[in-house]
Amino acid sequence: MTDGTAARLVEQHTAIIEDFPKAGITFRDLTPVFADGAALRAVTDALVAPFAGRIDAVAGVEARGFLLAASAAYAMGLGVLVIRKPGKLPREVISESYDLEYGSTSLEVQPSDFPPGTRILLLDDVLATGGTLAASSRLMERAGWVVAGVSVVLELEELDGRANLEGRDIRSISVV
Repeated sequence: MTDGTAARLVEQHTAIIEDFPKAGITFRDLTPVFADGAALRAVTDALVAPFAGRIDAVAGVEARGFLLAASAAYAMGLGVLVIRKPGKLPREVISESYDLEYGSTSLEVQPSDFPPGTRILLLDDVLATGGTLAASSRLMERAGWVVAGVSVVLELEELDGRANLEGRDIRSISVV
């Protein structure tokens, strides 16, 4: 858990939708947090504060991670790495596959975006099972970059996503 103000704003603005995307699932929609300027600023600051002076760039996982990464990179004067779904990047890519609840998918980056050794903070909106963030971390390391940390707005503790990110410096603004 990080900054108390950011955590309060996340709790205040998060929309809770029952039975979405299917029965029995409680969906926590963070888009109202992003829609509020003060909340977005507080969240951005809380995501990056623990890593100030320790990173060279910020990465965001498609799609909500892009919003956070762009906001964080702007706030810190750093560049952004986009981690995309297959077929979305025009230059040479490397891919990392991972399993989903039903099937599998992959993520891609363009390794020429940053030089080897670049220290990158990985951002996303939610840490659930950790599969996407673990695959993103492996992909970044295969590109030669250093995963300086992982920072998320919301962590779903019951899904134990941290287990898939063992050994990583993980920060969560809010844990439910």
